[in-house]
Amino acid sequence: MGIYEELEWRGLIKDVSDPSIREKLNKGGMTFYIGTDPTGDSLHIGHFSSFLICKRLKDAGHHPIVLVGGATGLIGDPKPDSERPMITKETVLHNYECLKNQLVNLFGCEVVNNYDWSKDINFIDFLRDFGKFFNVNYMLSKDIVARRLEQGITYTEFSYMIMQALDFWWLNQNKGVTLQVAGQDQWGNITAGIELCRRKSNKEVYAFTMPLLTKSDGTKFGKTNGKAVWLDKNKTTPYEMYQFFINSEDSKVIDYLKFLTFLSKEEIEELEVKHNAAPHLREAHKALAKAVITFLHGEEAYNEALATAQAVFSGQGSSNMPTLELKEEDLVDGQIDILSLLVKCGFASSKGDARRTVEQGGASIDNEKVSDVKASYSKEQLTNGLIVKKGKKNFKKVIL
Repeated sequence: MGIYEELEWRGLIKDVSDPSIREKLNKGGMTFYIGTDPTGDSLHIGHFSSFLICKRLKDAGHHPIVLVGGATGLIGDPKPDSERPMITKETVLHNYECLKNQLVNLFGCEVVNNYDWSKDINFIDFLRDFGKFFNVNYMLSKDIVARRLEQGITYTEFSYMIMQALDFWWLNQNKGVTLQVAGQDQWGNITAGIELCRRKSNKEVYAFTMPLLTKSDGTKFGKTNGKAVWLDKNKTTPYEMYQFFINSEDSKVIDYLKFLTFLSKEEIEELEVKHNAAPHLREAHKALAKAVITFLHGEEAYNEALATAQAVFSGQGSSNMPTLELKEEDLVDGQIDILSLLVKCGFASSKGDARRTVEQGGASIDNEKVSDVKASYSKEQLTNGLIVKKGKKNFKKVIL
């Protein structure tokens, strides 16, 4: 099975610019790029799904370049429903350095910044050298722009397409890039880059997109939708990542194994058989958690996350689990009540919310369900540490 067929089996090919991409990918030797804007100081699991293409294609004999868009990050890719908030140059520069370090550590690939070749282009040259190759009707027909026309789109956002196309052209001219890979939501920007290379330099370049990593309801993984799962272990601990994958949807876990791991077709199909026969054993989920955490943080971090999860499940403490430290002033007469504990742990938004959690049987202390909303815990108990739990997924060790 060639690399194209493997990507197809994993569900990682959505759109292709030319049928010849199959042969070109299987042959090897292409220089390609994939990019992201530095809107945060860490990549998240949605990025990880896409950026794994660097290793997949590198192992198949291609050369990856990762673009972190210091220039495009200052402008903002149009969202389907609203304009992105502008971020400062200082923030963009800080985020760029953080993402560059992550990408180099994870994939060992070349990282470039489009600010380097965009910053000295003046407005007149931009219009003459690039703008003249873009027909406004062509730009208006792109999906993301068309979806924003009714509510309105600024000229700044409208220009993003040209800036990304400029990147493809510059990398083709200066780095020999002939292939761009991106998530499916970038198809309009990608095809604009292909057209610019053809019209400005008479060069043939290619592209394919990958489906976005989504939940069963179609929402994508990212910091825009719900709580992000960050690749930086200081933002999402290996234990929290373990819990995320162990509790991922049964209907999606095989897709996640294909998207997020390098397990072979045979290994994943074997896990699929086990999962279908006994989903409660979480064999596929455990394999997913192990593969991703080990790749990102190493085997030791995975083993610590696993030990923490087992300790929490058995009702024992662990030095690696999320911890809340209370102070003497948090106590009243040397005690703290269950409702205050749930609020301080972040498991309830208010004491009223905490009361409902207790009344519905959703709270436990040291693996013992709490049924009394007036339950309280002493200074001595807190000194030894208590494991506070809400539902099946939320745990925290509380110590004084």
